[in-house]
Amino acid sequence: MEDSFLRFLRDKTPRISCSFFISPEDNSGCKSKLFRIFVDSILPRQLTHHSNNQIFNTTPTDMNYDVIVIGSGPGGYVAAIKSAQLGMKTAVVERENLGGICLNWGCIPTKALLKSAQVYNYINHAATYGVSAQPAEADLAAMVARSRGVAETMSKGVQFLLKKNNVDVISGTGKVLPGKKVEVTNAEGVATVYEANHIIIATGARSRNLPNLPQDGKKIIGYRQAMTLPEKPNTMVVVGSGAIGSEFAFFYQSIGVQVTLVEFMPNVVPNEDEDVSAQISRSFRKMGMKVMTSASVEKVDIDGDICHVTIQSKKGTEVVDADIVLSAVGVVTNLEGIGLEEVGITTERTKIVVDDYYRTNVEGYYAIGDVVHGPALAHVASAEALVCVEKIAGLDPQPVNYSNIPGCTYTTPEVASVGMSEKKAREAGYEVLVGKFPFTASGKATAAGNRDGFIKMVIDAKTDQILGAHFCGDNVTEMISGIVAARQNGLTAKQVASAIHPHPTMSESIMEAIEQAYGKAVHL
Repeated sequence: MEDSFLRFLRDKTPRISCSFFISPEDNSGCKSKLFRIFVDSILPRQLTHHSNNQIFNTTPTDMNYDVIVIGSGPGGYVAAIKSAQLGMKTAVVERENLGGICLNWGCIPTKALLKSAQVYNYINHAATYGVSAQPAEADLAAMVARSRGVAETMSKGVQFLLKKNNVDVISGTGKVLPGKKVEVTNAEGVATVYEANHIIIATGARSRNLPNLPQDGKKIIGYRQAMTLPEKPNTMVVVGSGAIGSEFAFFYQSIGVQVTLVEFMPNVVPNEDEDVSAQISRSFRKMGMKVMTSASVEKVDIDGDICHVTIQSKKGTEVVDADIVLSAVGVVTNLEGIGLEEVGITTERTKIVVDDYYRTNVEGYYAIGDVVHGPALAHVASAEALVCVEKIAGLDPQPVNYSNIPGCTYTTPEVASVGMSEKKAREAGYEVLVGKFPFTASGKATAAGNRDGFIKMVIDAKTDQILGAHFCGDNVTEMISGIVAARQNGLTAKQVASAIHPHPTMSESIMEAIEQAYGKAVHL
């Protein structure tokens, strides 16, 4: 009888889809069918949701949800999709472009620009590879256009995934309210209140604006403007040499801009192992970049089209003139005006305080990504999203292991690392073995024409545990995941080295570095 009724609905009303599931109490799998009817033409979403033997909120209106996510970056959209996949009625609130900063103004479009710079450099060094070519010209406007096209493509991909998983997209600025409510104000200033059993805050971060570097968007700029400059400047000062600053410094130097990179800390890419920092500094200087460490920008005086940048370093005070000053001194969280105070959500040092499952101190409110303590990285936000949502759904996820988070910088040479640096491992009291294999000894690196860099492994001498891995060289960002997986699953350094690595590859240098730590390297 049930099957006939379902067939009738499918045949006669194509806008209606039907499904059923077997009750967990029915071990035979056939006697007790419970079926759901999903009427798309009448209701915008399923009347009920089944996941992990739980039935979630089933109010038949789009004003009520099981989960509302505020922000659609790599944390927010992943949380929304996973919530829907686990059977929860879900909406995501976004005030700008789907995909957030990462897809639109960060991770993805910067990689498109860096690829353009790489192609430009290949053409201008074509003779090195036995190829005759006319000198290339860097068309910044065309590079920017390609970058924006890549970002748009990826944003549309997120839109497709949200639609595919039946996630409602609510356009506007979200604000949490007491009583598990979210107020969304659209572009016309009209506010609408939605309700949800679970509200996930994933509002991300923006470029930090310092008093001595007030961004005007024209002469003193942040990362957004750096991605869309209308014309190529002759000179640029980049302040800050983290991933953002180093990537932009490399990009602009590569296409013919004279760049001065200013870093407050003693080393560039200061979060990396000191050997990696030294290699990046050498590579930058080799391409003609001026690198200033242990230095700070005191002020910027703008005189017409020229920025007079006053820099204080160990050598004293120096004024550097530049067409553009890029401030890349980090990010600040987007917590203002989103209702945290009204709800009573606890914050600490501009971050929302959460537990291992991203629950705030107020029941039903969660936070993930840049707004919580931890590395402000896209892949970290996505991992937090999965843990958060799976816990909401009643599953038993493992908390994120923050000691095993990889970090990547996409300069040339690239940087990839995980775990402790050599210095930090020694400071932590470990008896350390260090293995290092330079790419000057790599057949693949030599054939590729870029031998800068190395593989460095930091190993516990007593247990053979991999304490850290620090890669610098071509395409090393594609190699670090293997070490992350090895550490996650408890593999020792010798176990990694015992695996047969293909030749010729850059990745076989990992095996060589481990063997070198134990004095057994064949190719050194």
